[in-house]
Amino acid sequence: MPTSEELSDMLLAVAREGDRQAFAVLFRHFAPRVKAYLMRGGSPEGLAEELAQETLISVWRKAAMFDPRQAGVSTWIFTIARNLRVDHFRRQGGASFVDGEDSEVAELPDTALALDEQLRAGRRERGLREAIARLPAEQAQVLHLSFYEEQPHARIANDLGIPLGTVKSRVRLAVNHLRRLLDALEP
Repeated sequence: MPTSEELSDMLLAVAREGDRQAFAVLFRHFAPRVKAYLMRGGSPEGLAEELAQETLISVWRKAAMFDPRQAGVSTWIFTIARNLRVDHFRRQGGASFVDGEDSEVAELPDTALALDEQLRAGRRERGLREAIARLPAEQAQVLHLSFYEEQPHARIANDLGIPLGTVKSRVRLAVNHLRRLLDALEP
């Protein structure tokens, strides 16, 4: 599992050198996550798959536009995915099926992050990475598996060979510990 810094380095290698191996790693890492994100947002599976692939094609083409000082790789890629989804529904005539209700896409607020918001998001992301690095290894591991890899607690327990209650306790402790660490970072 690549770190945020490694993902950033890979995207910069794609931008500078057209590094296909780095892009393959980025694709394997982000394609399923982008698809899941789009499906959680109400896109049917087929459309989510198509938009996820379109997102990664855009990442290849626009890699030179990525600036790690403005936002993290995840923030940048998920913003591309969100914008492609909105564009798709706008091309469909404005009406769409969003989050289980008929609605007008034209009424959707433009949530693309302004430059200052991207900067704040990047700082928050760095703060979160620093806080996670300060967690005990067991807590960081279950937190990563649960939230970043979206594995169910029962699978984590099975894979790590620990009781389900221990997984749940570690997640709860990690979240509480993170909350305290992040509160201490707030100005």
